[in-house]
Amino acid sequence: MKLTPFIIAFTLLGPPAFAQTPSDFPPAISVTGEAHISVPPDLASVDAGVATDAKTAREASDTNNTAMAKVLAALKAANIDAKDIQTSRLSLQPQYAPNRGGPSPIVGYRASNRVTVRIHDVSKVAGVIDTLVGAGANDVGNVSFSVSQASKLLDDAREKAVADARRKAEVYARAAGVTLGAPLSIAEEGAPQPIFRGKMVAAMAAVAPTPIAQGEETLSVSVAVTWAIKQGQ
Repeated sequence: MKLTPFIIAFTLLGPPAFAQTPSDFPPAISVTGEAHISVPPDLASVDAGVATDAKTAREASDTNNTAMAKVLAALKAANIDAKDIQTSRLSLQPQYAPNRGGPSPIVGYRASNRVTVRIHDVSKVAGVIDTLVGAGANDVGNVSFSVSQASKLLDDAREKAVADARRKAEVYARAAGVTLGAPLSIAEEGAPQPIFRGKMVAAMAAVAPTPIAQGEETLSVSVAVTWAIKQGQ
């Protein structure tokens, strides 16, 4: 029982706690600025290869290797640099008969070899696809476009996003009858990424050119800025 007065006295002697109120913070205006830049892509990649079916795994693999060698030779003849050709998928899988209630027997094998081809001149995408198909590629997948200088372009968008934030803040400041001061904080929202739209192209005969529409890519940046309000205005 003798400890009770001591505890009470200690508690009373402790420093008082004060809750922060809105007046404890400097007056400010917070807005979000945005910027969007649309640019034509200057890089492209094509995913393509050869799929081969055969009765045995060895036959499927050997036939696929021979066919893929022709595709790679055709790409080399089309002046595609070896560093721009990368194997993206290599597989050998059994093929099963339809299941009729019992175990499905293996009826053959499928070998597949796919590569991703990087193209530095987007005007040549259609020609590269036609080269692939003409050389025997029967498994053509995604065609994607990108912008090589995306980082520099995003820096330009960042400047425009901050300018957009200032414009909005000045509108609010005028409406409130105050004067805008210096920025207190600047924070980029999310991770700015170019918006790329992939395109699917089906394998087709080499007698007709492959139609390709590259379009434009949109680079977007969003930034949150808090501006101080000048005092004594």
